[in-house]
Amino acid sequence: MTAAPAPIPASFEGPLLSVQGLGKSFGPVAVLQDIAFDVRPGEVHAVIGENGAGKSTLMKILAGHLAPSAGTLAMHGAPLRLAGPVDAERHGIVLVHQEILLAPHLTVAENLFLGREQRRGLALDDRAMNAKAAEAVRALGAEIDPTAVVAQLSIARRQLVQIARALLVPHSLVIFDEPTASLTPIETDALLAVIRDIRAKGVAVLYVSHRLPEVKTIADRVTVLRDGRLIGTHEAAALEPLDMARMMVGRDMANLYPPRTPAPASEPVLEVKAMTVPGYAQDASFTLRRGEILGFAGLVGAGRTELLEGVLGLRPGHGEIRRAGKPARFATVRDSMAAGIVYLSEDRKGKGLLLAQDLRINLTLAALKRFTRGPVIDTAKEWAELDKAIAAFDVRTRRKDLLAGQLSGGNQQKLLLGKMMLLEPEIVVIDEPTRGIDIGTKQQIYSFIAELAAQGKSVIVISSEMQELIGLCHRILVMRSGRIVGEVAGDAMTEDEIVTYATGVRTTNPAERPAGEA
Repeated sequence: MTAAPAPIPASFEGPLLSVQGLGKSFGPVAVLQDIAFDVRPGEVHAVIGENGAGKSTLMKILAGHLAPSAGTLAMHGAPLRLAGPVDAERHGIVLVHQEILLAPHLTVAENLFLGREQRRGLALDDRAMNAKAAEAVRALGAEIDPTAVVAQLSIARRQLVQIARALLVPHSLVIFDEPTASLTPIETDALLAVIRDIRAKGVAVLYVSHRLPEVKTIADRVTVLRDGRLIGTHEAAALEPLDMARMMVGRDMANLYPPRTPAPASEPVLEVKAMTVPGYAQDASFTLRRGEILGFAGLVGAGRTELLEGVLGLRPGHGEIRRAGKPARFATVRDSMAAGIVYLSEDRKGKGLLLAQDLRINLTLAALKRFTRGPVIDTAKEWAELDKAIAAFDVRTRRKDLLAGQLSGGNQQKLLLGKMMLLEPEIVVIDEPTRGIDIGTKQQIYSFIAELAAQGKSVIVISSEMQELIGLCHRILVMRSGRIVGEVAGDAMTEDEIVTYATGVRTTNPAERPAGEA
């Protein structure tokens, strides 16, 4: 269920939206300069670029959240000045934010209809709103209880709710800012089908994504930004994902993943048997070896994150755990950290970093004991450690005194990596390591992960991107409905094989499989 498209003047045949000479500065810092492009009715127009290229700033200007410092906008050929996001919606422009902007303590239906509640007489019509909310989310390929409280949903499901809310507004231009960053391929396919449907109705779509194969699949044209400047606009049919990547970063991106090392035959560093996390995972068993990169795949709701959180003491769970061959029990995350295990949450903004605090405080918080002398924090030592982390993890920041929330998503992830590495862990669990991160920064993070394994550390990667797991991992465990249902390694690490386990449905004819495959 989506709202009807906003009407377009019958006499108008040009672009729906035109941008000319657009610029945006924050004080002396110019983040956009001389941007020019247009968007046509019934077109999916992708905007791509590295983190920090200015994409999100541009989208916020087009949706009325920011005012431009220079340049002009026109809609249906007439000058457009937006007084704010509500004004933009009145013009038929809606933005699906990259950040989750939902009321966490309200239900799915209450969020979808917040500010636009439906009534029966003087009373709220909860029954109608619940039914329409369920229909709106179902149109995106998901079954989510409309009475569920948003705070209890996964990041991916919150993103689907946010998309459904935006599409309930009458629209002629929908801006998607990283809409699939948290979604698995199946949820992504469902969303792309919705986008094709609204495009067929004459709606224009601006589509921001770091997933370049996805851009190739859905876009009609592609505009590339780099360092706040326009590199060019091209027909998507004329570009391959590697071409897009080269234009984004200004260098060759053929070697996205580091060279694969042989699977280690070393001793186990973590053994989990019959682990159950009530409501999320049942009877899960796995082993992690020293120097190994072990992947966890599965659809949204499969229980991957919850299983590892149960193992590490972040949520209640029970089962047998052995650390370096010895029985272990992690009642809290402090217990697992004391055992040399760190966890990087997929929700780096909500659970990984303090966005309103500076980089120094965020970096040293988890290892604060290393920076104290009695009751006094040695800030000079903290600043020195920040310098080391900025260099080691290539955290790109114009000033060291910035708040963590002022960094791009990729640089926030690098800061989080630096923060957890200060604990000198032996096992690193990373949930969605490159969610919402550009391809250049992805390449760096993949190299960081490979280097950890080369140093003899062990890494568990939970990811919704199958190619990411295939490119990085020695083995991949696949979960479905709270259970580990398969393991793939070597030549069997293919998207087809992973999807087969994740869905329980064969995607090719079994007779076409090599001998010995189940």
